[in-house]
Amino acid sequence: MIQFQIAKWAAWAPSLDEQASWLSWLKAPDFHFEDGTPSLSEMPVMLRRRVGRLGKMALQVAYWASDEVAHCPVIFASRYGDIAQSVVQLNQLAQSNTVSPTAFSMSVHNAISALFSIARKETASYTAIAAGQETVEAAFTEALALLADGAASVLLVYYDEPLPSPHHIFIDSPSFPHAFACQLVKSEQGISLSSKVSEQNHARDDLPNSIAALRFLLSDRPKYQHTVGARTWVWQRNA
Repeated sequence: MIQFQIAKWAAWAPSLDEQASWLSWLKAPDFHFEDGTPSLSEMPVMLRRRVGRLGKMALQVAYWASDEVAHCPVIFASRYGDIAQSVVQLNQLAQSNTVSPTAFSMSVHNAISALFSIARKETASYTAIAAGQETVEAAFTEALALLADGAASVLLVYYDEPLPSPHHIFIDSPSFPHAFACQLVKSEQGISLSSKVSEQNHARDDLPNSIAALRFLLSDRPKYQHTVGARTWVWQRNA
């Protein structure tokens, strides 16, 4: 089984934009955030002006966690994507039977990765992933497959915002705007990810799965398990 370690990482949430503040917050999480948007000063203005807050969150951590020279495959993963913009467009369609082509083009799931590719003049592969409650695990599985296929490193970006009305009734865990990016490399004794048939009784985490996985990755904990239906994902740190 292929194992990995994190060579570089970055994360962003309102009032949390430094590694030290994230490591402190993960020890005692609370969900009282102020509003905010990352500056994304690294991206050219003509491209940056096309990006909404969700996209700026994802792109900001991608810039922070990527290397200037060494380009690598990139994975952008989000459970809901830009669903807030989708709701706006559906309402416009219902009221006027028209949709802005520009707004639509920026709301599709691979729009953010395309802008990152254009801005950096990248020719490496890009993948956009959404897999419901298992989006984080699906993204890391894709990253491990790329490492097994010979990639020297893989940049993985995860981002999400709370579900807007009227879909907010489907929120199933604490929800807040957040994004993180990890540059993954192969390791002989690193972290592995596998799955097994779930047990009947399992503890429910007090964090969104994406943040619970990030907390495990940045800690020295030996194991983190995430159960979805009949499957349990096992994240394990191997000595």
